[in-house]
Amino acid sequence: MAELCVPARFCGPPGVANGGIAGGLLAALVGGAAEVTLRRPVPLDRPLPVRRDGDGVPVAEDGELLVAEARPATVPVELPAAVTLEAAQATAGRSGYYDAPVFPGCFVCGPARAAGDGLRVFPGRVPGRALWAAPWTPDETVVGADGRVRPEVLWAALDCPSGIAAAEAAQVPAGTAAVLGRMAATVRGRPRPGDRCRVVAWPLAGEGRKLRAGSALLGPDGTVLAAARTVWVIAARTAGTGS
Repeated sequence: MAELCVPARFCGPPGVANGGIAGGLLAALVGGAAEVTLRRPVPLDRPLPVRRDGDGVPVAEDGELLVAEARPATVPVELPAAVTLEAAQATAGRSGYYDAPVFPGCFVCGPARAAGDGLRVFPGRVPGRALWAAPWTPDETVVGADGRVRPEVLWAALDCPSGIAAAEAAQVPAGTAAVLGRMAATVRGRPRPGDRCRVVAWPLAGEGRKLRAGSALLGPDGTVLAAARTVWVIAARTAGTGS
């Protein structure tokens, strides 16, 4: 028996965990690329027991309620187009989302979070492309014992940009949240604090209330360090399972 416990710092919507952080923590029990499905909001600062089901899949539960589950996955890492660091810097924050952010306190994309507290990844649309990008330079507060950024933080950095890209491409009305329902990610390399990285995201085909997107983390030399595919659910402002 293991536990899933997300510290309060790593919130997405108010009072619940950022979906990428929660997914990355649960995915660690799979090893390698994994797909995590979030069935319900993951609470903050409260351990949830994690058991293995009959197929060996890690399952997090809150009493009798299924909260999240993870399983091995294959995640493509191809990008639709290259984005330079300069282009990411130029477009940062140029997103309609930031006119009235739904979750301003989100650990990843929230403008209310100070440097050294939140990641402050603010994607904007690259002119002339169906592609969103933002620079990101990790700091010392998100590294592991080996001096590199913890895997669950990389999951988080891939999370919100894909949601903003998916929602804006689908023209989701302002004030309406799109929350993370499923995320599959692979981590090939982990940056060190101070590395000048960038995150790119792009919409994929969706249906109904479900939006799909891809995202990738690029290192200083343009190498893809991590990639993800996400499914988002259009929900009311007060709802949320992810970020």
